[in-house]
Amino acid sequence: MAHSVGIKDVARAAGVSVGTVSNVINRPDTVATETRARVLSAIDRLGYVRSESARQLRAGRSRIMGLLVLDMGNPFFVDVARGAERAARDAGLGVMVCNSAESSGEEAEYLSLFAEQRVRGVLLTPADATGRNIESFRRHGIPFVLVDRVSEGTTECSVSVDDVAGGALAVRHLIDAGHRSIAYVSGPPGFTQVRDRRTGALNALAEAGLGPEHLRELPTERLDVAAGRDAGARLLGLADRPTAVFCANDLLALGVLQAMYAAGVGVPDDLAIVGYDDIEFAAAAAVPLTSVRQPAVTMGALAAELLLEETEEGGSRPHEHRRVVLQPELVVRRSSLSAR
Repeated sequence: MAHSVGIKDVARAAGVSVGTVSNVINRPDTVATETRARVLSAIDRLGYVRSESARQLRAGRSRIMGLLVLDMGNPFFVDVARGAERAARDAGLGVMVCNSAESSGEEAEYLSLFAEQRVRGVLLTPADATGRNIESFRRHGIPFVLVDRVSEGTTECSVSVDDVAGGALAVRHLIDAGHRSIAYVSGPPGFTQVRDRRTGALNALAEAGLGPEHLRELPTERLDVAAGRDAGARLLGLADRPTAVFCANDLLALGVLQAMYAAGVGVPDDLAIVGYDDIEFAAAAAVPLTSVRQPAVTMGALAAELLLEETEEGGSRPHEHRRVVLQPELVVRRSSLSAR
């Protein structure tokens, strides 16, 4: 096994003390120019890389931010991670990205890992609807910011989108297009986003003088394409099939679209479809997908900035927890433009 070069090896090669090598790395201005050059030459020649984890343990301060999302297979969360990584990098930090896969058990394991690694803080989209994982993690004293969620009973910072307004945008658009029988492919009912988007859909119906019976909910166990295909199959089996469907995210909508295509059902002429998130694949679908856009990159960046503000040492004023709520935007494409 190859020998790992340590700070003592550098000191020996440069003919200086370990303390001098440490000063060259951490406080170079305190070391004479000739000595500093000799130490840097030894570092380069030996290929020495300092142990960041050891430095962090000594300093008691990490340069790593944790990010735990529901599903890294969903491009929405990839965009959230891009925004968070960009803000963290600008501040000289790295991001450890983990995927709970919509599992509260896996979420608990990753939160424990973040605590063990003593990360600077965590950006979290909770999978656990009970809030127990958050409550347990709070005991470690590690700051966290909720992303795409405002959990009930928490006072921490959060960055989210007004999902009630987003659900209303989607269904109002379908009503304006002449639809009166609408399905809602909703995803797991424990997720706040799923419930809020349903509330918005019902609000839009009420505005149009239509009762809740005009919205037929088709819940799914997951928020992915396969679950969308399954919901599409159930939709096809209904005797009085709705003329439009609103899906809780774009992956579900793409799955429904695939099921309709396989069954020879025309979109949008036989069934209009509206998704949510406006991921990159929405515009590139076989039938370009109408979707409610969430500013995912902005959400990730704002969440990271709030966490950086909270963990800043020697800030000019005490940090105050804030809840940032962004507004969604409807992006209309061919999947909902049937002539009725």
